[in-house]
Amino acid sequence: MGNVTLQGVTKAFGAAQVIKGVNLTIEDGEFCVFVGPSGCGKSTLLRMIAGLEDISSGELKIDGSDMTRVGSAQRGVAMVFQSYALYPHMTVAENIGFGLRMTGHSKSEISTRTQAAADMLQLSSLLDRKPSQLSGGQRQRVAIGRAIVRNPRVFLFDEPLSNLDASLRVQMRTEISRLHQDLRSTMIYVTHDQVEAMTMADKIVVLQNGLIEQVGSPLDLYHRPRNVFVAGFIGSPKMNFIRADATFSPDATIVSLPGGAQVTLPATECPTGRAPVTLGIRPEHLNQQGEPAAVLEGHIVFAEHLGSETMLYAELANGSSVAVKSDGLDKAKTGDSIDLKLPAAACHLFDDQGVAILNGDLRK
Repeated sequence: MGNVTLQGVTKAFGAAQVIKGVNLTIEDGEFCVFVGPSGCGKSTLLRMIAGLEDISSGELKIDGSDMTRVGSAQRGVAMVFQSYALYPHMTVAENIGFGLRMTGHSKSEISTRTQAAADMLQLSSLLDRKPSQLSGGQRQRVAIGRAIVRNPRVFLFDEPLSNLDASLRVQMRTEISRLHQDLRSTMIYVTHDQVEAMTMADKIVVLQNGLIEQVGSPLDLYHRPRNVFVAGFIGSPKMNFIRADATFSPDATIVSLPGGAQVTLPATECPTGRAPVTLGIRPEHLNQQGEPAAVLEGHIVFAEHLGSETMLYAELANGSSVAVKSDGLDKAKTGDSIDLKLPAAACHLFDDQGVAILNGDLRK
């Protein structure tokens, strides 16, 4: 079992409060990803779970047992670091089995566990090599193998793919996801890359300034962001935000957009009247087929032709910038005029404080 519970957890370095009260439950067998910008506290939170950082206040439980003041070696967790941390003078087999040797396991058991991990990670033919003879991806698999042989209750990954090139990152994402399916163990993974979070996670925890902004499945966060920060962080390219005014009534919400266009959205629980808002819409939802709720006029300031898709960056009459994800065969170019069609079902609405009033969802 690998259930992890954090209750009111904080961390301070002197007067600096880094983690400001985290309450979170990670169920046994879940793949949970901590994501957020640099400095948001995600790696610190992971290190607190690992026992590498003390918890200033609050409580950490693993499988119902209080681990708040328990040493890292007794917590039943194994951590994979960003920097591999392999011993250069040892072979792959010796690196994988090193932790077991330190805890007094027999040679036969070390050999059995090492071979099983090597088979799982496709390292069997490399067991006699030294780290200097391996590629970056192979070194990372050795670091993962060193964690696997310990049979931990919880695996902790601290940005393990950030040192790899783009194509290798994609391959390793697939391998770690497959490993999770095979082991069915609890895994907690830290990354600043929201694409990794979306493709790997069962549950995503979005952090900012030491606080949790939202917890949910990848599609929940994508389709129903709680605020502007989550909406802008989850999704690639990020959501477009357009400043506007909204008139609220019991029957509908009418949003007045730059250039005089209006879009009618469902009624909300907001008080009747007029208020400034932010309308959000994702680049892939602009200019879709069908009757648009509104059309905005703009001009293209930059066009990226990527083969499989075309990214168009446009400027509206009021100076707002928006991105449009278009077909790879789109022939639009810099300087062209463009009509941006907004489907009402895809529009999100945020109040003046950035909190979601209405979430659009084309799945309905």
